[in-house]
Amino acid sequence: MGKPQSMKAGFGRIDITPRVGVELCGFGAFRCRHSIGIRDRLWARAMAIEQGGATVVIISCDLIGITRDITRKVRARLTETAGLAGESVMICCSHTHSGPNTGPYIGWGAPDEPYRETLHNRIAGAATAALADLRAAELRHAEVPCPGIGLNREYDRDQPPLDEVLRHDWQPAKPELTDTTCHVLAIHAPDGQLRGFASYFGCHPVVCCSATRFIHGDYPGVATGQVERDYDGVTGLFFQGAQGDVNSCVVHKPEQESLLALDIVAGRYARALRNGLAEAQPVTVDRVAAISETMVFSRKSWDLKKLRGLLEESEARLNHPQASDVAVLDDTWNIRMETVYVLALRDLVARAERGDTLEPATEVHGIRIGPIALLGSPFETFQAIKNDVRAASQARWPLVMSFVDDSVGYAPDRTAASRGGYAQDMVPLICGEIPYADVHTELVAALLRIDKRLARNDGSEDDTRSC
Repeated sequence: MGKPQSMKAGFGRIDITPRVGVELCGFGAFRCRHSIGIRDRLWARAMAIEQGGATVVIISCDLIGITRDITRKVRARLTETAGLAGESVMICCSHTHSGPNTGPYIGWGAPDEPYRETLHNRIAGAATAALADLRAAELRHAEVPCPGIGLNREYDRDQPPLDEVLRHDWQPAKPELTDTTCHVLAIHAPDGQLRGFASYFGCHPVVCCSATRFIHGDYPGVATGQVERDYDGVTGLFFQGAQGDVNSCVVHKPEQESLLALDIVAGRYARALRNGLAEAQPVTVDRVAAISETMVFSRKSWDLKKLRGLLEESEARLNHPQASDVAVLDDTWNIRMETVYVLALRDLVARAERGDTLEPATEVHGIRIGPIALLGSPFETFQAIKNDVRAASQARWPLVMSFVDDSVGYAPDRTAASRGGYAQDMVPLICGEIPYADVHTELVAALLRIDKRLARNDGSEDDTRSC
């Protein structure tokens, strides 16, 4: 066999910061968090990899998430202009809560329609720049300690005092329930010069609180920007890992404390990222491959009768004589949240009456870069699901990613799902959909199927590919 062809890599970056005044997405229903300034700009950052005649592009966005429709538009543009197959383009998001509503979230910040209508062009522009930048390159990889970032909000619920978590040596009580390392992928030119990088870590990115109204990319965006500024012309991507049950160590504190903590937590992640860049070792990339499967995840059995009954209950609460848009009538009843349910249930009832499906399709997506497998889904994935996938993966370094190509809510593990509550029952309705029936089992099986096909590198199976 001949010597494998040299890998090529390219990077591109496009500013996707919205105009000041748009509502910011996150922290609760109908918060009216109109932005008042730009603390850090938001970016779509792209990395293109070419090897052996195959090309893949990964685009990382400082956004809360995107819809599948946005992904389709980006892919269509890149198919038209660069001839790329749809599955060769992966779009991931950091899930910042200090950017616009670009997902399916009802009441979580009013979407800015001019922004959403033009977003796909800018995301595609980052990919186009990366493809134009393709040059001979070498991939290096490191897995380095990344302490003091997150704690598991489902299984380690005690929120430590602020002065404790801001100490440089703070660690969560149960680090094994979080990510304790981050992966760093460094792209170097043949002369050894760093050209770009990507980092992978799983933690809900939010450090700030509902009172903060500045635009920024939360700690991953801030940290990535800090490390980019260490080098001339270098672009860095962030790959969000399994973060559905892992909060950052500081969240929901008052505004001034939140903004202080944002820089401290970002500094911790930037330090780990810099260590990874310094320690990264060359990796042979003999091939790249991409596979995407259309998926329909099963939902709870809520028929039209059930939906109408739930809607009637929610509407009755809104019609209570004391109900108003500012009232919280008891510890569990928030009128604004009840409005989210009403809007979602009305739409579900209308869809059911028309005979539309109540189990919409989404996709799972994998990209293989030599021994590294990016295994993505549109969920906020829990750590136990990631652990199950990693244990059975055929890749040397399987990276289980959240917020890829779509946004469809949480993928809670079986234990959390059995308890019900926010992740299992409430967020699906925030996304306008019915709760999932057994997403843990189905998502693990889907990602391992993608992993197996990437290992074979023949793409064979009867599953539908997304375009």
